[in-house]
Amino acid sequence: MLQDIRQNIRDLRGATNASVVLTGLLVVIVGYASSLPIAFQAAAGAGLSPSQTSSWIMAITIGSGLCSIIMSIWFRQPVMAAWSTPGLVLLVSGLALDNPAHYTLNEAVGAYIIVALASILLGLSGLFGRLMAMVPQPVVLGMLAGVLIRFGFGLFTALPERPVMVIAMLIAFFVLRRRGFRAPTVGVLAVGLLLALVTQDLHVESVQSGLVALEWTAPVFSVEALLGLGLPLFALAMSSQNAPGQAVLRAAGYQVPINGALVVTGVVSLLTAPFGGHGLTLAAITAAMVTGPEAHPDPDKRYAAGVAAGVGNIVTGIFGATLVSLFAVLPHALIAATAGLALTGAIISSLSGSMAEPSGREGGVIALMCTAANFTLFGIGAPFWGLVMGVLTHEIMTRQWTKKEQ
Repeated sequence: MLQDIRQNIRDLRGATNASVVLTGLLVVIVGYASSLPIAFQAAAGAGLSPSQTSSWIMAITIGSGLCSIIMSIWFRQPVMAAWSTPGLVLLVSGLALDNPAHYTLNEAVGAYIIVALASILLGLSGLFGRLMAMVPQPVVLGMLAGVLIRFGFGLFTALPERPVMVIAMLIAFFVLRRRGFRAPTVGVLAVGLLLALVTQDLHVESVQSGLVALEWTAPVFSVEALLGLGLPLFALAMSSQNAPGQAVLRAAGYQVPINGALVVTGVVSLLTAPFGGHGLTLAAITAAMVTGPEAHPDPDKRYAAGVAAGVGNIVTGIFGATLVSLFAVLPHALIAATAGLALTGAIISSLSGSMAEPSGREGGVIALMCTAANFTLFGIGAPFWGLVMGVLTHEIMTRQWTKKEQ
């Protein structure tokens, strides 16, 4: 194994090109702009100090960067890690001071540690990988399409906000794609930034400079926080992030050792928890950006895009105070349009894959519709229920029922 890792490191330089670097940059921009505002909302509601908030951001960004680099080089696949966005949504209410049942940061850190240990144990047991292997491919791809298509919708929900910008970016994307441009999303981002500058939608004067530092928070372990915060965080990580993340890789033709990935993200989550990190998982949305031909035409060399994105996250984590404020000035329509267009290839492949087998179409479409509904039931997100409903439908439609002879 060590010999393979050394070879992958040696091949990394030859696998890195302009599209790899720019794809990594796009992953960082989309990841920051789409979910970090939720972290700031949760931190403000919890009354965290600026240093505690900065430590939290640094922990999840540097942690996800380290995981992405380690897994991409180890598996020679574009395996991306990310902080749990559904977990952030949960923390908005779970840490809020105006919530009578809120948890302190110390209790939250204790819950983070337990969740990280549970993830490591799940990966070492191999149970998650065996369960996911039992789910039919059309159902997995239907669930993935349901996750991705919401971001595709974002392209058009942003249209009334900035119609000229969104339409110009859409036209540019497909013109570049038609002409065989290797990284059309990068061209689209450039068009959006140019229009934002022309229309004075970028307020760079509000950008602040500075570095951030990690701040230790002593964990407090309580049954209440474990059940009310830790258990939902664990369920959301597995159902809303790790399952779709594996589906993205499978749809792109990569068979990542999911159990090893859980151990890597679990260990780094454990190390970053005392500094505010609420947990790391496999990425789904940003993973779809590095697994396609736009990242690199050679599938065997796309792991370099995962490494580039990981390096980008580490750099932004260190210079978080500057770059977070920089990303905050980007127009929402620009981010939504860029993400939607970047994921069109992944949406097409997941939709076509879920409908490819006539016998699996019902399960695939039910998984898609259930996941795209984006609801929460018993504290568990829609992707999990999409898998459950899809498998149930698939079994009803494909199982051979035999009557007992009278």
